Amino acid sequence: MGKLEGKIAIVTGGGSGIGKGIAAGLAAEGAQVVIAGRRAEVLNQTVREFTESGFKAIAIPTDITDEAQVIALFAGAAERFQRVDILVNNAGVVDGGALEELSAATWDKVISTNLRGPFLCTRSALRIMKAQGGGRIINIGSISAQRPRVNSGAYAVSKFGIWGLTQSTALEGRAHGISACCLHPGNTQVEISDEKVGAVTGITDYIREPKMQVKEIAEVAVLMATLPAHINMLEAIVLPVKQAYLGRG
Repeated sequence: MGKLEGKIAIVTGGGSGIGKGIAAGLAAEGAQVVIAGRRAEVLNQTVREFTESGFKAIAIPTDITDEAQVIALFAGAAERFQRVDILVNNAGVVDGGALEELSAATWDKVISTNLRGPFLCTRSALRIMKAQGGGRIINIGSISAQRPRVNSGAYAVSKFGIWGLTQSTALEGRAHGISACCLHPGNTQVEISDEKVGAVTGITDYIREPKMQVKEIAEVAVLMATLPAHINMLEAIVLPVKQAYLGRG
């Protein structure tokens, strides 16, 4: 029996990348996983893969920036499973540019997805978790929440905000048996090509930077999720040993 047998977990952005890796890790520990994201076809393919591996998973297509859709996601999960034990706020976007050239539309897109969405999901999760007497919320931040890269203002601000949301959630949740923690990944190899990430972020040599595999960062999220209910890993920074981080500018 896995450490999360009988637990219900919602993972946003769970159809691909880090979210998919975390969802797989939770499911491997016995959790029933609800994966949410905008792309229904990607979610359904992931569910098929999970099912073939013997995992328990369903997909609920959701745009986390849409309040009504987020409410429907949590209402649907609670109606089907009668509880929500774990929320992983993973969905996010990367976009940026020099501040003086950054459009308001790009700023709004990044903040809406990376910060408004997690707030909406956290709000719905808290309502369910308080009523049931506990739960755990894991927010996926970034090392950019502490040391931003140049020309990544919108992204960095959104991830600084995630750390603030984590602390506020932990404070408001602890009297109700609810913990909140923040996992800050460094460079992680995902489906998006290095060239595209480099173009979006302005990092011309990103392709040569050291990277972790999704499974490696997912292991830390699963560790957070499987801690005893009275224990919380409030914050974790995980990155390749050779990645420039300390002293980077």
